[in-house]
Amino acid sequence: MHDDGGGHVTGIRSAEQLERFRELLLAERREAEERLAEQSEGITAVREARSDGSVDDEHDPDGPTMSQEWSQRTAVLHDVEHELVDVKRALARIDDGTYGVCEKCGQKISVARLEARPTATLCIDCARKVR
Repeated sequence: MHDDGGGHVTGIRSAEQLERFRELLLAERREAEERLAEQSEGITAVREARSDGSVDDEHDPDGPTMSQEWSQRTAVLHDVEHELVDVKRALARIDDGTYGVCEKCGQKISVARLEARPTATLCIDCARKVR
């Protein structure tokens, strides 16, 4: 890493680094796809249970109501779908040569930030300004 002269610490994007980030993103995609399948199966089970007239949705003392279960599972499903979109976009940025470049200021995103969050689109300075 080096200072670009403007005070921004940048990382060098070698072919080896890009391949390592591609592998990290592909592993993240596999894990997200597994969670997506699991949540989809769970939603199907909740949907079937909710349609069964014998299930007492509001008075089950052993756990959450079917409505709560549905709400939780759909929220997790939405998060996983969003994660998959982010991973797909990051892989596309690797392919088009823009991976690791901040979408806001155009500076390189540090390797440390990309290692912590491989789908990052903003450098740490720009990300802090968004909060």
